[in-house]
Amino acid sequence: MSAEPRAGEGAGWRAVGLLIVGYVGVYLCRKNLAVAMPLLQHHFGATKAEVGGIASVGTLAYAVGKVVNGPVVDRLGGRRGLLISLLAVAIFGAAGAFAPGLAVLSLAYGVNRFAGSASWGAMLKLVPTWFGPARMGTAVAVLSLSYVGGSALATLLAAQIAGMGFGWRAVMGVPSLVLVAILVLCYFTVRAGPLHAPVPGAARPGARDPAAVLRALLGRPQFLVTCALSFTLTLMRESFNTWSVDFLVSIQGGTPSMMTAGLQSTGFDVAGGISILAAGVAYDRVRPDLRRWLMAGCLAVLALVVAALPSVAAVSTAGAAALVGLVGLLVYGPYSLLAGALAIESGGKDAAATAAGIIDGVGYVAGALAGSALGALLDRGGYTLGFRVLAGVTVISAVIALGLRPPAPLEPKTEGA
Repeated sequence: MSAEPRAGEGAGWRAVGLLIVGYVGVYLCRKNLAVAMPLLQHHFGATKAEVGGIASVGTLAYAVGKVVNGPVVDRLGGRRGLLISLLAVAIFGAAGAFAPGLAVLSLAYGVNRFAGSASWGAMLKLVPTWFGPARMGTAVAVLSLSYVGGSALATLLAAQIAGMGFGWRAVMGVPSLVLVAILVLCYFTVRAGPLHAPVPGAARPGARDPAAVLRALLGRPQFLVTCALSFTLTLMRESFNTWSVDFLVSIQGGTPSMMTAGLQSTGFDVAGGISILAAGVAYDRVRPDLRRWLMAGCLAVLALVVAALPSVAAVSTAGAAALVGLVGLLVYGPYSLLAGALAIESGGKDAAATAAGIIDGVGYVAGALAGSALGALLDRGGYTLGFRVLAGVTVISAVIALGLRPPAPLEPKTEGA
């Protein structure tokens, strides 16, 4: 029996680094909407609920795309799926800048998000070709830095564009130009690694019917708990991704500064990056039966922090910004494991994109509520009411986390089996 090929450690981390750059590009054309929110309200004379509807449309499109594109990426392969996704995001991200109104902008942003939904699953297809199970949690954690780093960089870039006096069209369109350059880089550098490479002359595993994979996943209590956690944690993440800049602007005294609020909001993502790395290392080192307690504890503390935000904001803008960062620290770690290491465990290398797509798809159905629904709540009772509702959702999430158990891997059947 031939030995399994091994990937060099340095080559594996270089591959992850390139994937991170690619996913940062997706976020440049996604998180810019958060900075454009106040600009859109002013330009169109719109309410928070109306501009929040753009985020909701995009999130619903992202949820549908996660479920639809997961099996597609499993068939296309990671590299091809990633490149197609980046190209489509660049095209429709740029199209949004030419929208004549909120309805067309919602459509362009929705297609942008649908296309971007394929990128994460494509990257999860590539990671197991460079790293074995013993390093999977850490590798996916490092990869997950792409969305916190991308979120922070996207916010800073968009805030800089807005701070230079350019309008919402530049904020929505300029990041697509950067993504085109990233796409060219990925085309020439991104590839699959040697692990799980077909052995010459050996029989290839037969592809499982997508419906059979779906039935197997939905029949597992562990997978259902993971999906439920994705529902609540994605709602929390998208709520702060969408409204943190607006919240920090709303509590400023004197003349509001978009650049200051944008810079302060990046604490959510920077702290989230630390949390993701810690969660990945813990996943590899902590006993599986203890992971649920760690996650539930993080969520319980998160509920207290979110509930305290309105009171702190009333007396200290800097204190509120610090708590926004603490929210990121407590949200991102648990969140990153769901459609990352747990998805790879659940779906295996042949169905990782499908498992991740379902987990993320369920989450982003809830994430859609962070746009128009939360916006309407904020129009009615301000951020005090909004944060109290989110704190209650987090308490529910902490209880759900206690049902988390180690999933059994979903192995594909071979032909003739």
